[in-house]
Amino acid sequence: MLIVSSEYLTSAVKENQYPNPSMPQFLLLGRSNVGKSSFINTISGRKNLAYVSSKPGKTITLNFYLFNNAFMFVDAPGYGYAKRGKENRIDYGQMLEDYFRAKVNCKSILLIIDSLVGPTEDDLLMFDYLKHFQLPFLIIATKLDKVNKSVQKQTIAKLQQSFGDYQVIGFSSTMKTGLNDIEDFIKQFIA
Repeated sequence: MLIVSSEYLTSAVKENQYPNPSMPQFLLLGRSNVGKSSFINTISGRKNLAYVSSKPGKTITLNFYLFNNAFMFVDAPGYGYAKRGKENRIDYGQMLEDYFRAKVNCKSILLIIDSLVGPTEDDLLMFDYLKHFQLPFLIIATKLDKVNKSVQKQTIAKLQQSFGDYQVIGFSSTMKTGLNDIEDFIKQFIA
């Protein structure tokens, strides 16, 4: 799959702000600072499409990115970040329920996990929560380049055990590892 165009569309907190709900969408979820923005930038082939913050917890809205005028990534705020003030805390469950209730054309959930850390309790809770939406899943293990090369396959195999039948792909934004497999996964929903 060749990405020929990509652009940031909008940020939204409620349904009337969502762009084109009939277009195929892929919901990106993961802990704060797991590498979702770097993932978006790598897929797009652009360095600054999604803002990469050095501090976790900056994203507080759903951010919509358009690719090839054919599909969207919907980047959700990172979960598990506790240092946010009460007024800035996100009701994560409500945000996701509102998103799915809006009858958007969500094709798959891309759950992004840090391969160095492995699935945290928050990751596993989110995974269990999201299974009830009965959508296809892809687990993307980021920062694979930071895992010792001799144990990368074992790291992915261990993650695979945590998620059972759901596919896990190791990914590195610096080395582009896993990029083709992720593109193949997306292609099956937009062909």
